[in-house]
Amino acid sequence: MDPNVHDENALTYSTKTPLVCQYCHQPIESSFYYCPNCGNKLNVAPLSTSAGTQAWIYAFSIILPMLCFIFVTKWPGLKYYRSKDPATRSIGLNAIVLLALSTILTVWLAYVWTQDAIQSSVNSINADLSSDMGS
Repeated sequence: MDPNVHDENALTYSTKTPLVCQYCHQPIESSFYYCPNCGNKLNVAPLSTSAGTQAWIYAFSIILPMLCFIFVTKWPGLKYYRSKDPATRSIGLNAIVLLALSTILTVWLAYVWTQDAIQSSVNSINADLSSDMGS
């Protein structure tokens, strides 16, 4: 092999441009969620799919209607449903279904209890009126 001929594979140059923060223009790695220099958010961290997180989301979905949707801005169901990860999306879908079922159950129970209270009041008034008329 001629020593004056250069093997193109012998030297490899990195043609990749280094990643830089769009805010402070300092070098970063693609795996960074926040810039170590300026602290700005670079990537979205993956959502947790642990059993404890799922239990919390599902419990929150069930009790949210009973809290009259006061904490709806803290409910993570839609954020999980909008995720691109299928497992995370499934958690979000389950949370939405639980929220819908819980809302329907809460409205139905409120209706039934209200009707029972009204009927009890009417029966009490009728009993009082009939006892007054009888005396």
